[in-house]
Amino acid sequence: MPWLQLKIDTSAKLAEQVGNMMSANGAQAVTFVDAKDTPMYEPKPGEVMLWPDTQVVGLFEATDDMPTIIKNLEKARVLGKGFKYSLEPLEDKDWEREWMDNFHPMQFGNRLWICPSWRDVPDPNAVNVMLDPGLAFGTGTHPTTAMCLRWLDGVDVADKTVVDFGCGSGILAIAALKLGAKNVIGIDIDPQALQASMDNAQRNQVEDRLAVYLPEDQPTLQADVVMANILSGPLIELQDVITSYCKPGGLLVLSGILAEQIPRIEAAYGRDFNLHASVTDQEWARVSGQRKA
Repeated sequence: MPWLQLKIDTSAKLAEQVGNMMSANGAQAVTFVDAKDTPMYEPKPGEVMLWPDTQVVGLFEATDDMPTIIKNLEKARVLGKGFKYSLEPLEDKDWEREWMDNFHPMQFGNRLWICPSWRDVPDPNAVNVMLDPGLAFGTGTHPTTAMCLRWLDGVDVADKTVVDFGCGSGILAIAALKLGAKNVIGIDIDPQALQASMDNAQRNQVEDRLAVYLPEDQPTLQADVVMANILSGPLIELQDVITSYCKPGGLLVLSGILAEQIPRIEAAYGRDFNLHASVTDQEWARVSGQRKA
């Protein structure tokens, strides 16, 4: 398959934001490289070090609408209108291996670590989720996933039933199970996501407590905790469905939301939930609450 790579020179402070924006606009992979040959020493476990002058490289399919993607990046205001970039065709290569070499263990909250299955665990006594996302979304590097993981680390899911709506790689479902949930139901429209979730559950030896379904096969139940890290459009469109999974007194966490979309999400879910203060990370947001009795 032919590819295009979009290169943007920026600072270490903005590099991750730029990378996240590329991912949100369809980049199949994002890497960070040194823009000025600056020395870099071995990072500590879980630490992601970036060069003062960092080049962010996004990999896009050759059929992607790059002019529209560039306009979207301009609108985000992080780079500004007319920012400098280069766009060039790229030979095909093993991008999965390229990505694997740059994915490090990451800590979320006090107890929870997300660890690539091909790297050593930094803290054997922590709650470690071994992850191999494969083709499905969800590694913990994106702010939406990171905010949900930190939320999970801060709530009590022990012996609870949890729904992961839009489970992707299974990262949230497996984190909940490793934190003590009794069982998790994962739902996704993508069969590859369901397969990735089960593969990762087996890798973490929690597959006996995870059940996955396509939306048309999803069961009728009410759970103690409902997680939905998707996008604002589906969150609003499927508000009744997502709400129906949460029992009275149960907890809800929503992400995949831009900060500017918080009022719409709160308006949609405020009728049925006592909402907590929203949390933002870069341009993304998390909304959580407890279902009214």
